[in-house]
Amino acid sequence: MRHRSALRRAGLLLVACSSFVPVLLAQPAPQPRAWVGREKEIEEYIKVAEIESIKDIGVGVTKPQRAMLKPGGPIEAIAWKHIPPKRYQGYWESYKSEIAAYELDKLLGLGMIPPTVEKRYKGDLGAAIMWCSDVKSFKDTGGPPKNIPPQQVLRWNKQIIRTKMFDNLIYNMDPNLGNWLVDPGWNLILIDHTRSFTTEKKMTHEDMKRIDPELWAKIEALTEESLHGALGEWIGKREIKAMLERRDKMREIIVNLVKTTEGGEAAVFVK
Repeated sequence: MRHRSALRRAGLLLVACSSFVPVLLAQPAPQPRAWVGREKEIEEYIKVAEIESIKDIGVGVTKPQRAMLKPGGPIEAIAWKHIPPKRYQGYWESYKSEIAAYELDKLLGLGMIPPTVEKRYKGDLGAAIMWCSDVKSFKDTGGPPKNIPPQQVLRWNKQIIRTKMFDNLIYNMDPNLGNWLVDPGWNLILIDHTRSFTTEKKMTHEDMKRIDPELWAKIEALTEESLHGALGEWIGKREIKAMLERRDKMREIIVNLVKTTEGGEAAVFVK
């Protein structure tokens, strides 16, 4: 809970800081995340790649592992999660939720979750996730980053906004400091979604105050049919229905924000 509160405070702080950045400040061309443009290649490679060695990461209640792959492919390692759908220490978790999160990320054009596929290893099915090197978690940095370059502030804020919207849509109940990563290009990378996509109607981030209109338009366009086509292999009809109900709740929150926020839509929708 302490980690989640820190993320909530950080989101509010960073959004507030954006108002102090000069409007004409030149924005550098963003460095893409390591997998951008190679998603399909990486997905297919992970499915067939030979695992040469594997060891426990040493964090997480579900005991994720880091697996080194045979050299010569587009990536060197994966995170391996063999988490059959069931309750662990009171929480419903499933490796399939990791794959669903990635497929939804692609459907929405978010691009913040590393390539994730189903893989069989030693007879067990699990989620195989591209291992992101040269990144630090918010936990590693002692909390949400505070040394964001001025020219990156606006873009960073937008990533925080988009992450909160995504977490609310899938009800990611565990957005702790260890699950938000940052790479050298100041790209926010999201990991660990095994507890997401339940039938809960709650919002992860009740403090959602700003909205990315481009992402919201894509969320608004989601239908039961489109979600079933993209995620039906990984989550059930009840979970898809709950997602749409959370989307409807998000709409209510946004409508209220526009009504009650000084400046209305111009203040709420951040472009």
